[in-house]
Amino acid sequence: MKSIIILCIGLIFSIKIHAQSTIQTTTIAVKGNCDECKERIENAADIKGVKNAIWKEETQILTVTFDSKKVTLEQIEKTIAKSGHETVNQKADSSAYNTLPSCCKYQSTDCKKK
Repeated sequence: MKSIIILCIGLIFSIKIHAQSTIQTTTIAVKGNCDECKERIENAADIKGVKNAIWKEETQILTVTFDSKKVTLEQIEKTIAKSGHETVNQKADSSAYNTLPSCCKYQSTDCKKK
């Protein structure tokens, strides 16, 4: 009888722990043009708490999986903006943008995509 009670308590705690998962996956619109942008954006998003970040040039979307106990979506977007790439909620750092290679300057109307 005692072992059944312990088993039930353990089961309740495991369900409660599973229900409180803080891992989230979401998407962020991030401006960029090429494979160099992809590498820079994904590297910028690779901060403590981020499990995975994949940017697709065709859609201009970063899919990011992160632990919301360790990092916020705002922090992720700010680090991307510091690398020179604009998100919906964060304007790109102008000095970082100005140092981007010419193929990565997404604000330019004469940019030629690869």
